[in-house]
Amino acid sequence: MPERLFALARHDSKVSTEILAGATTFMTMSYIIFVQPALLAQTGMDFGAVMMATCISAAAASLVMGLLANYPVALAPAMGENFFFAYTIVLGLGVSWQNALGMVMLSGLLFIALSFFKVREHILDAVPLGLRRGIAGGIGAFILFIGLGHAGVVLRNQQAWQELFSVSNLWGALRAGEWSFPLKLFEIYEIFPDWGMPQLVAAVGLSACVVLLLLRMRGALLLGMFAATVVAVAAGLVHWKGLAAAPPSLAPTFWEFDMSGLFTWKLFPLVLVFLFMDLFDTIGTLIGVSEQAGLTDKSGKLPRARRALLADAVGTTIGAALGTSTVTSYIESAAGVQAGGRTGLTAVVCAFLFLAATFFSPVVQMVGSGVETVSGIILYPITSAALIVVGVIMLKCVGKLAWRQWEKALPAALVVLGMPVSYSIADGLAFGFISYPLLHLIRGKGREVSLLMYLLGVVFLLRYLFL
Repeated sequence: MPERLFALARHDSKVSTEILAGATTFMTMSYIIFVQPALLAQTGMDFGAVMMATCISAAAASLVMGLLANYPVALAPAMGENFFFAYTIVLGLGVSWQNALGMVMLSGLLFIALSFFKVREHILDAVPLGLRRGIAGGIGAFILFIGLGHAGVVLRNQQAWQELFSVSNLWGALRAGEWSFPLKLFEIYEIFPDWGMPQLVAAVGLSACVVLLLLRMRGALLLGMFAATVVAVAAGLVHWKGLAAAPPSLAPTFWEFDMSGLFTWKLFPLVLVFLFMDLFDTIGTLIGVSEQAGLTDKSGKLPRARRALLADAVGTTIGAALGTSTVTSYIESAAGVQAGGRTGLTAVVCAFLFLAATFFSPVVQMVGSGVETVSGIILYPITSAALIVVGVIMLKCVGKLAWRQWEKALPAALVVLGMPVSYSIADGLAFGFISYPLLHLIRGKGREVSLLMYLLGVVFLLRYLFL
C-alpha cells in the first residue's frame, strides 16, 4: 500500500526513512502547538481549544498534502500570520476574534477559488530558475536565523523592527530627515543577550547533529534533538510531567468564525492581506523545499503544484472552522527532507503525530515548548540545532546562482538577505520580484521576463505603498 500511494521506489526511499523524516519534521515544528494558543489566547480565545484546533488543522492539511500531492511538506498555523491576526487585527484594530477567524475563512475560500483559474500554478511556474534557487537559499538563511534565535544566539526586537521598517514611519522619517538605518539596525538584533544553560543545550544538540551527519547516520537530526533533551532534563530546564493527558475541549472556538461586515472598505482589504501572505509564503516554501529534495522536473517546475496549493487552502479553511489562524506549508519540512523524506508519507506521519500530540501533550510540551531564561526571554534550545543544520545545508543553492549576470544574481541575493532580515518569506520574495523585472529592463533584457513577473512586481510594490 505505501508503494502504491507514494511511489517510494521511484523516489529512492523506503517506509522506515519516511517515518523517521516525518518524526523529524514534527519535532522541529512542534513548538507551534504551544506557541499558537499562547499567542491567540491574548485575544480572548480559549488556550486549550486553540491547541486542539492547531493540532487537528495541521493534521488534516498535512494528510491532504501527503495523500493528494505526495510531497514531504507538513502544514500548520503560520508564524507571522498569527501575529498579524492577534496584534494587528484583534488587539490593534479592535476587531473581534470571531471576525478575525471569518477573515481567515474567507481568505481560504478565495484561495480555493483561485485554483479553478490556475492563477497559483501560473505564479509558481513563472518564477525563473535563478530566482527559485535564491528563494531556496533565502529560506535556508531564514531557517538558520530562526534556529539561532531559538538557541539564544541572535535575538530580534520585534517592536524595534516594526518601527524601523514600517512604511508610514519610513516615509515620515525620510521627509523629516531623521531616519538613520545603520544606527537603528543595531537596535533590532542582539547577539548573545545572555549566556546560560539553554545555549549549552543548543550547543550539545548542534554538536551531536554535526557529528552524526559527518558519520552519515540516518536520523542525525532526531538523535541530536534527543541528546539535547537528555541534557535539558539533567539540567532541570525541562521536566517530566507525565506521558498522556486528556485532550482539551474544542467547543469554545469551534465554528465561531463570523464573516458579517467583512465586505466593507475597512475590513475586506485585510482579507486580501491574509490571502496574499498565505499565497506567497506557500509558494516560497514549496519552491525551497522541492529544490532541496530534488522534486522539480527538468524545466525547474513543480509537478502537482495545484494539489499542493489546494492542501494549503483546505488547511486554512479547516483551521478557521476549528478556531485557529492561517494554516500554511512549513519551512521546517526541510528538516524532514534532510532526514531522507521524499514522498507524501513523510507528511502523513507528521499528521498522525499532530493527532497523537493531542493525547501526549506533556511529552510534546517538554520537547517542543520554550525555556524561559533569567532575563525572561523564551528560547527553544532542544529543536534549534535541527533548524541551524538545515539552514546551512539549504544555503548551498546560493552557489548555483549565475553571479556574473547581475540582473539575475542581484534579485536572488536580495531574496537570500531579505527573508532573514525582514523575518518574512513574503517580504523576502518581494525584494526579488520587484528587482528582477526592474534590473532586466535596465539591462535591456525586458523581453526575457514574463508578463506575469511584471505583474507580480507591481503587486508587491503596491503592497508596500498602500498596505
